[in-house]
Amino acid sequence: MSASIERIDRHDETAEAFVQALRIAEALIFASREPVDEAAIAERLPKGVDVSAVLDRLQHLYAGRGVNLRRVAQGWMFRTASDLSYLLARELAEPKKLSRAALETLAIIAYHQPVTRAEIEEIRGVATSRGTLDLLLETGWVRLRGRRRTPGRPVTYGTTPAFLTHFGLESIDDLPGLDELKGAGFIEGRLPSGFSVPVPNDAPELRDDEDPLEEDLFLLREPEEDEPLTDGDQ
Repeated sequence: MSASIERIDRHDETAEAFVQALRIAEALIFASREPVDEAAIAERLPKGVDVSAVLDRLQHLYAGRGVNLRRVAQGWMFRTASDLSYLLARELAEPKKLSRAALETLAIIAYHQPVTRAEIEEIRGVATSRGTLDLLLETGWVRLRGRRRTPGRPVTYGTTPAFLTHFGLESIDDLPGLDELKGAGFIEGRLPSGFSVPVPNDAPELRDDEDPLEEDLFLLREPEEDEPLTDGDQ
């Protein structure tokens, strides 16, 4: 009889700890403006509670509500349910839009990172102005990743967690592939033979040396706008 009571008590304690863990995780994520790392959540939970089970349960609880729990940029955060986003739209001054050159450069950096400026120019076929790269750095979506381990030590660029958060991606591996781009209407018509969309890779062995010197970035004359590399490369 006493053994049965003891088992019931342990069950009650475990259930109570799990409920408390749900409340803690919910509060931590709700109070943060940035995605919260799973390890940081685990550190605050009652001892012995499985953080993955807590987050799965919390995600299920919010699945049909006005805000959803989503995994973004290697962390967790609450986001407005996609079907209700129109209700929160407000009449604000239109933010500065990225130019076509900036959008092209951002896409190249996202799909080809870590990528140097010379590689960006080779892909686009035009010189990339300092203003374009500066603007992308100012948005917080692009960062200086380091220096390529090649002669000349060129600076490389990559995306940031803010880029993932803004576009609702868990990692760069979630960027749309060729089939998804076709389905969304971004690619139409017949494609050249062998055409493919790069597969982003942030593997450790591809990472460059850290802490590049910003003042070394633009030692040469920078064009004010994108200029063709050659007369025929428009």
